[in-house]
Amino acid sequence: MQRVVPAEWAPHRAMWLGFPSHAELWLDDLPAAQAEVAALARALAGPGQERVRLLIAGDEAEGAARKLLAGTSVEFVRGQFGDIWLRDTGPIFIDDAGSPAAAAFRFNGWGGKYQLEGDEEVAGQIAAAAGAPLLDNNFILEGGAIDHDGMGAVLTTRQCLLNDNRNKGWTEKIAEAALRDALGAKKVLWLDRGLRCDHTDGHVDNLARFVAPGVVVCPLGFGMDDPNTDNYARVAKDLSTMTDARGGALQVVRIPSPGRMLDEEGEVLPASHMNFVIANGAVIVPQYGAASGDFAVEALQGLFPEREVIGLPSTAILTGGGSFHCITQQEAL
Repeated sequence: MQRVVPAEWAPHRAMWLGFPSHAELWLDDLPAAQAEVAALARALAGPGQERVRLLIAGDEAEGAARKLLAGTSVEFVRGQFGDIWLRDTGPIFIDDAGSPAAAAFRFNGWGGKYQLEGDEEVAGQIAAAAGAPLLDNNFILEGGAIDHDGMGAVLTTRQCLLNDNRNKGWTEKIAEAALRDALGAKKVLWLDRGLRCDHTDGHVDNLARFVAPGVVVCPLGFGMDDPNTDNYARVAKDLSTMTDARGGALQVVRIPSPGRMLDEEGEVLPASHMNFVIANGAVIVPQYGAASGDFAVEALQGLFPEREVIGLPSTAILTGGGSFHCITQQEAL
């Protein structure tokens, strides 16, 4: 037996979720972001059939969380963290030769852009609370930079994984060896670039996701002014030529993107319906007030007939740079 990252649709022991806890980071968006995270926690604990473990920093944030989530089964776990992006700062739970373990990696604030006190300790805190052995890896990797099919195929982008602001001098060959040793990757599927204006340098969980063995979803440009239309077309074309670790051709399903979304300064936001999270009993899809939101829910419902697909607002969370997948991390059985 060897290491493998279970597919996200495999059964979970728990779902970890970060709660916005730092007013100095979220400013006026803090109450709205907390409300959106609470709505996500309710959906995960209810139709999602998850044991939700909410990571919170500080008394004030805990008070807000308890008020928003009164009467739910959500568990409150006190910890220290820079911000809520547990997909990137937390561990990746793996099957290590038949035993659960938590793989931890170095974290440098997405290439040195946002280095916050406590983020490098998140993986250890979650692993300890989960009772899982921590396996340290001496290279930089964020969980949102890779996506897994549970059978050894890994999706990623060159823009992120080969960026010198992470692991200087990495080539595809070096990266593939690192992912093989740490996570049991058998085949790495390389896409070129992620979304425009994504401070993660192109995380794949905003771009393309496995939804079943051999099946990948990616966006279709929505509206005449979608800033990512050309890239989405390249991604779909590239995926259509790829095979998984078993040698089977990928089936590519395209889902309308949110289209062009701007912040208060008129800058393009990295809004994506691909940032959905797959729970035990549901799939939760971020929505941003765009007409494509209902289309995304309908399309994903066809791909997950055994789960309830739920669309929830994520406009306030997006002001921090990410969405539902970015703030969650599943704890595999």
